[in-house]
Amino acid sequence: MSLAASFLILSLALSITGSPLEVRNSSITLPLTRRLNFPNGTISNFLQRDKARVAALGDYNTHSRRANNVPVTNSHFDWTVQVGVGSPPTFYNLVVDSGSSITWVGALKQYVKTVTSVPTDIPVRERYGAANYASFFQGMIYRDTITLGGELTVTNFKLAVASTFGGLDPGEDGYFGIGPRSLSLLSLPLTPHDMIPTFTDGLYDQRKIDSNVIGIFLAPTTDPDNRFGELTFGEPDNTKYTDEIVYTPVTDVPPASYHWGFEQKITYGQLEEEIEILGTTVGIIDSGSNFIAIATDAYERYKTATGAIVDPRTGQLKITPDQYSALQPLNFHIEGRPFSLNANAQIWPRSLLRFNPTLDPNNIYLVVMDIGSPTGTGLDFRIGYTFMQRFYTVLDGSNQRIGFAPTQFTDVTTD
Repeated sequence: MSLAASFLILSLALSITGSPLEVRNSSITLPLTRRLNFPNGTISNFLQRDKARVAALGDYNTHSRRANNVPVTNSHFDWTVQVGVGSPPTFYNLVVDSGSSITWVGALKQYVKTVTSVPTDIPVRERYGAANYASFFQGMIYRDTITLGGELTVTNFKLAVASTFGGLDPGEDGYFGIGPRSLSLLSLPLTPHDMIPTFTDGLYDQRKIDSNVIGIFLAPTTDPDNRFGELTFGEPDNTKYTDEIVYTPVTDVPPASYHWGFEQKITYGQLEEEIEILGTTVGIIDSGSNFIAIATDAYERYKTATGAIVDPRTGQLKITPDQYSALQPLNFHIEGRPFSLNANAQIWPRSLLRFNPTLDPNNIYLVVMDIGSPTGTGLDFRIGYTFMQRFYTVLDGSNQRIGFAPTQFTDVTTD
């Protein structure tokens, strides 16, 4: 098998159980699950969880974010993938997260030691949020074999095995981090400046893929029984985007520089007639977040421009049907190219309101939220799943850049 051909496609489906492994030519297709949870009967936990995640993402200069004695409440969407560990492999259902970089197991299913398991005396810990809406773990590093199938196997991989944990949803065994390895800074208490390589780093270092690249394709949520997307290692999947990929460098401005961070500006309205919402500044792309979070001053401008008000029950912005009819595009200008979310892409999927009977079906909820700090902090926006389901995203570690391209779902109005 040539290195160029050795890339991975992970099929995504909104279901509880995955389909069997499918080998197609030189690519390997694996099940990835989309989870929706409303354990407390309200959608507000989605917003609170994203706010907590913002607080943790921005705090990369202190050890306090690593605290693990945190009460947890977790209610949100997660992408999960079946990951094999050991020989013979035990499969774990792990949350796929571009906002973190550590792969760890041991939450739902205990770590199974095999002939490839090598213990170390290295403690590790991580937290994925703040306050009462955090996931966390602490444990030890093992070296082991980890696989997604076929050639996509990394030996002697630094795997974190949890001894204590919290905040995961039912059915989740841990995390599969696909963020930059710099996100593991401070995760090793004995050597806080050391970093833990990611699975993608391992594939690249062991010459299983030609480039340290991940392509992410998602589709808008409509019918839970017809949900799909893909995650590709090694090169973008050119069948999943409809125009050229626009690349932008990873920023060197902290704390966005620790993440998949980049520079853009945001406007509202028809192109050439739009008003500025957020001037050119830095932020991040984060698959683990649901909302589009922007600096407080930008949030207020967006709220004024749309006429939205804050729903006291959920804390989200809401608009009336008439305001929805007048909703203008929200434009993300990256390298001089606009990536526009139409009115439908700016609202919480109405097809999901039926999952929460406490919500007023006559309300229309927007997916833009307040990041909680003014412009100029080095983390002035965080683009989550609601943007990524409209644009193909490429995380290119080899060239330290991020790419975006339109897909067949960019302008759909089915949500």
